[in-house]
Amino acid sequence: MLSLSARPILSAFLPKPKPRRLLLLLRPRRSSASASALTPPTPRTTTPDPPEDADPTPLFLRPPTHPVPEASLAAFRRRAAALVPPSAPHLHRHLRWLLADASAPAPSGADPAAPHLLRAPLDELEALWLRHVRDRRPFQYVVGNEHWKDLVVAVRDGVLIPRPETETVVDMVAAVEGFQDGWWADLGTGSGAIAVAVARMLGPGGRVFATDVSEVAVEVARLNVQRYGVQDKVEIRRGSWFEPLEDVKGKLMGVISNPPYIPTDDLPGLQPEVGWHEPKLALDGGKDGLDHLLHLCEGLSSALMPGGFFVFETNGNKQSEFLVDFISTKWSSSFCDVEAVLDFADIKRFTPIS
Repeated sequence: MLSLSARPILSAFLPKPKPRRLLLLLRPRRSSASASALTPPTPRTTTPDPPEDADPTPLFLRPPTHPVPEASLAAFRRRAAALVPPSAPHLHRHLRWLLADASAPAPSGADPAAPHLLRAPLDELEALWLRHVRDRRPFQYVVGNEHWKDLVVAVRDGVLIPRPETETVVDMVAAVEGFQDGWWADLGTGSGAIAVAVARMLGPGGRVFATDVSEVAVEVARLNVQRYGVQDKVEIRRGSWFEPLEDVKGKLMGVISNPPYIPTDDLPGLQPEVGWHEPKLALDGGKDGLDHLLHLCEGLSSALMPGGFFVFETNGNKQSEFLVDFISTKWSSSFCDVEAVLDFADIKRFTPIS
């Protein structure tokens, strides 16, 4: 799986007439430190793409309609394993996962000699595997999903892959008194992972309004909302940040966001799985990484109801501490109890404000 450095969170409350709580979730920079030894200088361009008629449906959601003899599948395993360099033994695990996601479980009592039913033809699996090994395409894009919290989230190229650290955001929402019946906004929803996870905890009056400017992200978020049957709790709206939420302004119990926060000059140094393949739109935070974070801060007081709550992720200790100081100074009459909360790597990733 992708290796990323830690990210902090910032949060807070706004105090008139009852404190609005704002929480900033600060993420670590998506660095290349853990993968530098494996990073080639430039992306390869010789790896074949999947066949033009390949099914665009995420691999794990396709029906198993491709019979493959055991001998052919075994030969594919050998070819795929031979491509794994000694410096990347984790790819053997990815190969097992790929075949597990691509295969239908054999029914009990099935003939051991019967062909295996796969969700894609072998030539497509071969092309997918080559792009993963040679081009460092994220494994999540290969199989079309990421296991996140208690969900299996569909993802595809053009949508940011949800990270384990972001699960903390959902836990923080669950700790807000009365959150079950509140209206929540998930800004820059991406795959919709946060929106779906929060929606599954809400009561009869709770709603999540999830926005994203990316058409691809909106499509994938709607797919995940439908897969988990929370259409009555989550409304996906296309648009930039607060723009699609004029009709709920001042009525939101909470705002959640995992915005782009990486400084533009740091993008070339990201590990290839991230920098070469994940959407720049979801990564690039401008010169200091603060463009979108500051925009979100500016819009909070009008979006939240009195006593509302806000949480977003940031890039690490330095960015987190700057935002805490900035919010405490500029909006001292609006937000209180601003702090940075550590993630499991002891990085200041979360900044509660009340």
